[in-house]
Amino acid sequence: MGLYDAYLAVRHRLHEGDPPEHVAIVITERDLLADGAFDTLTAALGWAFQYGAERVTVSVSVLDEAVVPSLAREFHDLDAPRPMSIRGPDGTESADAPIRVNVGLGGKAEFAAAVRDLAADVDAGELRPEEIDETAVTDRLVFPTEPDLVIKTGAERLSDFAIWQSVYAELYFTDVNWREFRRRDYLRAVLDFQDRQRRFGR
Repeated sequence: MGLYDAYLAVRHRLHEGDPPEHVAIVITERDLLADGAFDTLTAALGWAFQYGAERVTVSVSVLDEAVVPSLAREFHDLDAPRPMSIRGPDGTESADAPIRVNVGLGGKAEFAAAVRDLAADVDAGELRPEEIDETAVTDRLVFPTEPDLVIKTGAERLSDFAIWQSVYAELYFTDVNWREFRRRDYLRAVLDFQDRQRRFGR
């Protein structure tokens, strides 16, 4: 660890604000196709747990679904610091491991599937429309847990990421490209989170 990284780590440790318990990292398939991209990801997962996170979601936006199987294999081979759940565009089972990986499952598609599931339960007489609330929707999502901090590298847009879950998340955009993302960049994001006063939409 370099001197500047150590300085940021001390600031983080002494900060009165709590670190994010659930961190989401939003990247693209292009990011992961660059040399060393998965090494960066392995390091970033380690930093997340080292600096206070209990859960990490990695969301990979995909333009060409043909790359999903190869990306999923890379994730399966990843030397991750915690157990990992991986879901693709056709994923339906809830991801509940400490590390949740979304490869190409868009937020709109995930939300639409949850609504269809609710409609089917109503049609079958298993659920009354007035019983549908936020919890009922959340329980039917593949990635049900709300992130505290969302980190997006390279551009100030989230594309189709977790439109339901991230509504109250703190967003952090950095112009650092994923292949150049370092410990100091992660710590800057966490310190920025610790400096904020969360309002949860209020």
